[in-house]
Amino acid sequence: MRAAAAWSIGNGRLASSSSSSSSCCFSPRTFTHLRLPSSFRFRVCRAFDSRSIPQDEQNHPSSQAAAMDVVTTYHDETKHGLQSYARGPHGLDWANQPNPFRRYVGARVVPLDHLPPSPPAEGLDPLYPAVFLEPQHPNPLTMASLSQFFYDSLALSAWKTAGRSTWSLRINPSSGNLHPTEGYVISAPLPGISESPFVAHYAPKEHALEVRAELPLNWWEELTQGLPEGSFLVGLTSIFWREAWKYGERAFRYCNHDVGHAIGAVSVAAAALGWECRLIDDLGTKELEIILGVSEKKPVSTNGTSKGHFPELEQEHADCLILLFPRQVPAEPKDDSGSSISEGQNESSQKVFLSDPLHSSTLISRLVGLEWKGKPNALSKEHVRWGIIYKVAEAARKPLTTKGAFPNLDHLQIDNSHQALSVYESLTARQVVHKRRSAVEMDGKYGMRKEVFYQILLKAMPSVDTKESLGGELQIPFRTLPWKAELHMALFVHTVVDLPKGIYFLVRNPSHEKILREAMRAEFEWEKPSGCPAVLPLYKLVSADCRSVAALLSCHQEIAGDSCFSLGMIAHFNNAIRDRGPWMYPRLFWESGVLGQLLYLEAHAVGVSATGIGCYFDDSVHEILGLKGKDFQSLYHFTIGVPVVDTRIMSLPAYPGPPVDA
Repeated sequence: MRAAAAWSIGNGRLASSSSSSSSCCFSPRTFTHLRLPSSFRFRVCRAFDSRSIPQDEQNHPSSQAAAMDVVTTYHDETKHGLQSYARGPHGLDWANQPNPFRRYVGARVVPLDHLPPSPPAEGLDPLYPAVFLEPQHPNPLTMASLSQFFYDSLALSAWKTAGRSTWSLRINPSSGNLHPTEGYVISAPLPGISESPFVAHYAPKEHALEVRAELPLNWWEELTQGLPEGSFLVGLTSIFWREAWKYGERAFRYCNHDVGHAIGAVSVAAAALGWECRLIDDLGTKELEIILGVSEKKPVSTNGTSKGHFPELEQEHADCLILLFPRQVPAEPKDDSGSSISEGQNESSQKVFLSDPLHSSTLISRLVGLEWKGKPNALSKEHVRWGIIYKVAEAARKPLTTKGAFPNLDHLQIDNSHQALSVYESLTARQVVHKRRSAVEMDGKYGMRKEVFYQILLKAMPSVDTKESLGGELQIPFRTLPWKAELHMALFVHTVVDLPKGIYFLVRNPSHEKILREAMRAEFEWEKPSGCPAVLPLYKLVSADCRSVAALLSCHQEIAGDSCFSLGMIAHFNNAIRDRGPWMYPRLFWESGVLGQLLYLEAHAVGVSATGIGCYFDDSVHEILGLKGKDFQSLYHFTIGVPVVDTRIMSLPAYPGPPVDA
């Protein structure tokens, strides 16, 4: 048993506290307070011997209903259970570990500027809290600003070495540090990079662009007609094989977690430069493949699991396209008499309409004829093909949908009256994104001050502006996503000073609260904890020491119980997929990754650390909460606390790195 005394950490200050938790013990052996069924501990959550997804060579489901069935069945088939795990390799084939760096051999390489973060005293970079609360002066799009953007979003952050092993870390985290996500930029001509509009792949090891294609100027002007001046596009793709090498069939989930982390990283890096981000989610997968130059593909068999030489597994899957543009801060509009026009009256500033050409299949089809430079490097000599991954990827392909308007997010004015900004260390946003690391162990001895805990949760909300209704996505990085929040947070609070240990719940979309209360256990308290900001929809469900349960639910990983608090992200699953289509399935994981990226940054900004946890017992989480069916599903776990530093591992600068691919 741990000692009852705990210590508080926040803004570098320690404070002694006594335990405020309930005396009841909530362990894997006693679930009596929640009246869980006696069979819970021994139940096999799913049958792994049969495959309900048809094993055939058909890559294109005949209808949306069939695609929906493939998606939901994949989700069930890849759940971990208390006595069985989702199918994956029995051991790691180190000889065929995928190269984490994609290169396009033969493409023209343009080295980017190296612009490390400056200390706060120099005043060159905005402080971390400021980026989220007020608009930064927009930088013009130049080679230097684009270099900083990639340096702060998708670049390397450090190299690590221990014994004979050396590996790199990146600004954007990845499951298992395998990095299936690739980044692209599509831009107008930029001096120092290209005299023509161009499509380029970002090479993080070299911090360079590989120019894959140049566009005629009139094509670019037509493509971006109606978009704000200074706009450019960032594309993200995934290589499923990189994750499947280690994680097998569950890799599709993890790849989409990583897409979300990358979206979050892009959003924060852009905000520090005064740029706005918006996911262009009307384009279909086919159109994205054409725009990013990854449309020439060999078919991948979805028939079972095989080992051999399958270079087609190294192909890139087009995920998303993000529009970036300078945030405009216009002068307050006046009417003819000189009086100010309220924001509600100034309707013309409230919408940005995506240009028709960007949604024109005719114009996009012209890109097929572009001369694409460079041949992708080989990542492994041999592969294991998990057919179920490519089956669900086909089912979740998005069609081209009707274009529309999205809110003009130029006016970033978040009400900070309820936020405890003093909890943050004196760090710039750039310093925080570069110091982010995934903790491998938590000490379990320290606690977090309550105001720090509440501040992290306030930032995890899509919006907490008292002038707006909750559920409006105003806060960075959630404003990048064009849909209302579909994920909530079930929190296992362990050591938060003056807050009872137990299970809590953060409702991130108020329109879901009623159905959540009805779906979860009737005995839950739904009590607002003491000192909780009025705008924060956080509720205590049950008081209990849940450290052992948190570790159990996260595949017996002690880090989930040794932290200040851990959590599971609970998605409004069935409705989101049914209302939009099977292509919403990966987007739910994107949202979880965006949320995870914010939690990573918040943890480091207040002086602690964090870790994303992709391994958890899906249905056991649901059972703890009383959730049945698929209305709500757990998609990602996370833990925040004080890390234990492994002194055997040495840190090396990100650039110049060692001459290894790791």
